[in-house]
Amino acid sequence: MTLTGAQARRLVAGTEWAALAAELDLHGSAPTGPLLTPAECRGLAALYEKPELFRTTVDMARHRFGSGEYRYFTHDLPTPVAALRAALYPRLLPIARDWAARLDRPAPWPDSLQEWLEACHAAGQDRSAQILLRYVEGDWNALHRDVFGDMLFPLQVVVALDEYGSDYTGGEFLMVEQRPRAQSRGTATALRQGHGLVFTTRDRPVLTKRGWSAGAMRHGVSTVRSGRRHALGIVFHDA
Repeated sequence: MTLTGAQARRLVAGTEWAALAAELDLHGSAPTGPLLTPAECRGLAALYEKPELFRTTVDMARHRFGSGEYRYFTHDLPTPVAALRAALYPRLLPIARDWAARLDRPAPWPDSLQEWLEACHAAGQDRSAQILLRYVEGDWNALHRDVFGDMLFPLQVVVALDEYGSDYTGGEFLMVEQRPRAQSRGTATALRQGHGLVFTTRDRPVLTKRGWSAGAMRHGVSTVRSGRRHALGIVFHDA
């Protein structure tokens, strides 16, 4: 795993960000271009077997989140994780600010990721929220909205570390839009190995007859039918 900051910035720049922003507006999620090589994906997935790299492990069944397991990294992040997080933040920041403006919400995020994290820590949110997830056959993640604290960045990125259809089947990324006075609308996305999926942490701007309102979105993972599915969750605030 040798991904450097400069390499991460070049890879992130390869995504058509205007098109991604437009798709986020429509669906609450949108795919990036390739961010990691297959070898880098395998290297990150293998870190799951090194508990010393993580601050805690969550048994999803125990907490009635579904079935499966994930681990939160310590602040001593693997180089590829730190590099991707730093490279993605300035690309997502204009989208976050645009959404905040449409929803008439504060936009407290500075240009620098480090400054934003320092603000999180000053507010008492000082635990790493970077996640490595592992699902095996029969595992799934219940639909939910993430709550990390008051200091919240509205977008996250999940990166697939295994190959859909080869290393595992099932396990699609799910999003459900809760529409007022209407049936909910769902989407399912098969993640491509090494590619990211940007998605809303909690909601997205929806244009109504009365102007912009917050459309509640929930996300989860469908049941893994076979194999093993690893994913990297990149979060832009601390918990």
